[in-house]
Amino acid sequence: MTELAELPPWAALLIAFFLLLGASLTLLGCIGLLRFKTFYQRVHAPTLGTTWGAGGILIASMIFFSMVQSRPVLHEILISVMVFVTTPVTLMLLARATLYRDRAEGMSGVPSLDTGSTGDEATDSTYPTQRS
Repeated sequence: MTELAELPPWAALLIAFFLLLGASLTLLGCIGLLRFKTFYQRVHAPTLGTTWGAGGILIASMIFFSMVQSRPVLHEILISVMVFVTTPVTLMLLARATLYRDRAEGMSGVPSLDTGSTGDEATDSTYPTQRS
């Protein structure tokens, strides 16, 4: 614990700011996952929240370990790159798989392959519903 006592106050405040920012963004993503009703709405909040939340926490970690070890610690950059690359790819794969499933099941409100329109422009339905 002697490293913490030697940490400059400005660095401690900066670390605390990024930790709180990252934790808050991650919490917002979790709340969005619980609050939204459909998969298409739910998929965005956790993706953005965890990506930016992890970024804030990783920045705080970089600052802390760079100050404590008196040298740049860049392991977190590799972690950040992996998170920022894999999260959008996972989002796209999940969304495409869900679109394929919803089209195969004949759900209304799903964009068609040909025109990009849903075919339900006359209705004001925001949520996909199964056709009878």
